[in-house]
Amino acid sequence: MKAVHIKDLEGPSTVSVVEADAPARADDQVLIDVHAAGVSFPDLLQTRGLYQVKPELPFIPGAEVAGVVAEAPEGAAVKAGDRVAALPFLGGFAEQVACAADAVFPIPDDLGFDQAAAIPFNYLTAHFALCRRGRMAAGETVLVHGAAGGVGTAVIQVAKAFGAGKVLGVVSTPEKGETAVAAGADEYVLADGFKDAVKASTGGRGVDVIADVVGGDRFTDSLRCLAADGRMLVIGFTGGSIPEVKVNRLLLNNLDVVGVGWGAYALPRPGYLQGQWAELLPKLASGKIVPPLGGSYPLAEVQEALEAIENRKAMGKLTLSVRS
Repeated sequence: MKAVHIKDLEGPSTVSVVEADAPARADDQVLIDVHAAGVSFPDLLQTRGLYQVKPELPFIPGAEVAGVVAEAPEGAAVKAGDRVAALPFLGGFAEQVACAADAVFPIPDDLGFDQAAAIPFNYLTAHFALCRRGRMAAGETVLVHGAAGGVGTAVIQVAKAFGAGKVLGVVSTPEKGETAVAAGADEYVLADGFKDAVKASTGGRGVDVIADVVGGDRFTDSLRCLAADGRMLVIGFTGGSIPEVKVNRLLLNNLDVVGVGWGAYALPRPGYLQGQWAELLPKLASGKIVPPLGGSYPLAEVQEALEAIENRKAMGKLTLSVRS
């Protein structure tokens, strides 16, 4: 089968497509014919050995896919021929992948494979961040950093689908702001001077929840944007640097800074992923969640897809088209 190989840790430029052996399916796994695979920031980090998961070289990256079940164990919730999304966590950039049955999910008949592949990593992270760790309540105001990217647009859509009253996106350019609004944000503000813009938008009150995938030097001003009892959700650090918290700021307004380690939480808890999917599936079926796609690349152009993320050119979710 055709598959993407990371053979060294020199970055996207040395990633290549090779002929590889088809995966062997364990008794508790589902074998999937992959039609599309989601491309995410951790995939980029893995090309440089900077992600916490460090497989032995060479390896096939790819955390999330969509396709058709080829084989399934007896008693699994899916069967051969079913259209599914899945979270193999590794091995997804290939024509076939084996995945734990607990991480394979049915998809609506009218959902395309590219859109389905855009859902698992980002939308399950967003759901965990907002609904579990952020304790978002109906009517609350949510601020989303990196609002034009894959995780950012997912947070916007999950927030709106689960009852947020207002969602503000923080972006670096007006073009990215348009992407955030198209995803469902009520309005956007530019990253330069965002604190004053957020205060103006909320009448000086601030926001209830901030989803931060960027980190870096925005962090302190983000804390200043929180209303009393606000929650700051630490999802990632695409900005590069890891900020520090002056805890007196938390004390003064009863603020929470909350870590969002979705994988670390979900994987040791059998059934948790399926429970999340059961909550998202009605939103998918009703059209409340429609993943905005930033581009679909042929498998042979995987370098270009990874470089688009590295250069922060991606708007919406990027996918690989594995089978035509």
